[in-house]
Amino acid sequence: MIKATDYVARYLYSRGVRTVFELPGGMITHLLNSLYEFEKIRVLSVHHEQAAAFAADAAGRITGVPGVAMATSGPGAINLLTGIGSCHFDSSPAVFITGQVNRHELRGDRAIRQLGFQESDIVSMSTPITKASWQVRTPEELPEVLKNAFDLAVAGRPGPVLVDIPMDIQNSMLDVPDPLEDPGTGAVASSIDPLQWEQLSDALKGAKKPLVLAGAGIRAGNALEEFHAFVRKLGLPVVNSLLAVDVMPYGDPLRVGMIGSYANRWANHALASSDLLIVLGSRLDIRQTGNDTSFFKGDRVIVHVDCETGEINNRIPGCVAIVSELRPFLKAAAEQLGDLAHTDWTPWIDEITALREKFDDRLELGTATGINPNVFMHQLSAASHQAGAYLVDVGQHQMWAAQSIEVQADQRWLTSGGMGSMGFALPAALGAAVALAPRPVVVIAGDGAFQCNIQELQTIVRNRLPVKIIVVNNHCHGMVRQFQQSYFKEQYQSTLWGYSTPDFARVAEAFGIRGVSIRNEGEVAEGLRALWEDPSEPVLIDLTIDTFTNVYPKIAFGRPLTEMEPDAQPIAMEST
Repeated sequence: MIKATDYVARYLYSRGVRTVFELPGGMITHLLNSLYEFEKIRVLSVHHEQAAAFAADAAGRITGVPGVAMATSGPGAINLLTGIGSCHFDSSPAVFITGQVNRHELRGDRAIRQLGFQESDIVSMSTPITKASWQVRTPEELPEVLKNAFDLAVAGRPGPVLVDIPMDIQNSMLDVPDPLEDPGTGAVASSIDPLQWEQLSDALKGAKKPLVLAGAGIRAGNALEEFHAFVRKLGLPVVNSLLAVDVMPYGDPLRVGMIGSYANRWANHALASSDLLIVLGSRLDIRQTGNDTSFFKGDRVIVHVDCETGEINNRIPGCVAIVSELRPFLKAAAEQLGDLAHTDWTPWIDEITALREKFDDRLELGTATGINPNVFMHQLSAASHQAGAYLVDVGQHQMWAAQSIEVQADQRWLTSGGMGSMGFALPAALGAAVALAPRPVVVIAGDGAFQCNIQELQTIVRNRLPVKIIVVNNHCHGMVRQFQQSYFKEQYQSTLWGYSTPDFARVAEAFGIRGVSIRNEGEVAEGLRALWEDPSEPVLIDLTIDTFTNVYPKIAFGRPLTEMEPDAQPIAMEST
């Protein structure tokens, strides 16, 4: 016989979990005590459950093992929801475990709002943003629910699963095998229609300007090695989505750049000129294609490979649909299309190189006042080769980083894409630092985003995590301020008017972290030297940029993706 929560601890370990992120609460005390007594899993306590969820998101993306976060019932469980949504939209494998009141305290079908203290129906709340959410109803079903949760989190398109465990079940006894001896892991197969190889081969043979669009599904599908083998064997140039900045190393001759709303301008032009686009693990959302989907489709052949049928021919009709997980597809593609390995696409690659030189990202902001953020991202990259990952928050800084950061082959890039949640980066760095230990990680956050989860500075200090933090400080909510500049007659309510920032360097010092201020170009070199003086030491840089520095280029909404601000003006209003 084994206590239910002791079983949970041992099962987590059997599935490769080595850290659990949580904020304590009454309904998870049995779980916490079992983890403490088990000793083999690190319990990393944060200061807000949202931070635990974002940390689990990052850990799951980096390791491929579902990240695990726990929270108590009521406010604790509800505070996980934003991070759960982030995992759902960005395909991050994660298992969320919430405590619940005793079964006899559940309101059930009673016509009341609540029976037990902090009782809440987290299963119903989380169902739309998880692959599955379960409440354990009996002690006997707990082992099967846990197995299903971990299997499902990594099957097909990865994502989050939630398991809600009433407290009396946590305290029950189970007569089951030891999970360390029989974890019972599952596997999912994939099949490909052989007739489609001929169609894809013919498209490549007829192409003079082929491109591959790499999405986050490549890493989510554990297919990076197969992807590299495929594009390098055939010599195919690669553009990437926002979430796939780290799919091709910076400087790789086949790497083109990021496409989309805030693209590298040359990458959008290359896509517009292409006659064949092979889409791998990307859902072709509006921030990639722009509003003019007919221009995006054009006369080019688009071959769309995805493990979810619903993502293909959704916004962009007329694509050649291949429904498959990427890893088996790419393994087979390298073999099936091997006879095309000697095709000479040099003139096309030379054309892309000329576009890159014409539209240098460091020149997009022209004579911007003060520190040029695109230039700074290159400087930061040059100084940060020791970093294991860049954790990037949401806002203008996110786009400057995506346009200009130089991610190397042994580095990761993580940001919040589909959810687009401010406050992602600092807690995500907790998960990344644990997963990549002892390598340091770099946080890039705007001043507004950073203040959303600033409390996790204490978590960094308490756990001695090597997190290097850049706060790109324009003293406003810059992305929305730019939106107000374009569409609301420069009326900056709540983005500039009614908003303020502290001295972040002094705040860092208050937490026990070295704080450095960079106010002008002349201070950049010394500031970056201080950032890396001791790789194991957390450091925060408060980087001041001009409040009215905008992100360019930007698709002029309603126009083709090659018509970008500030050279072209939008003809309709988009979301930010």
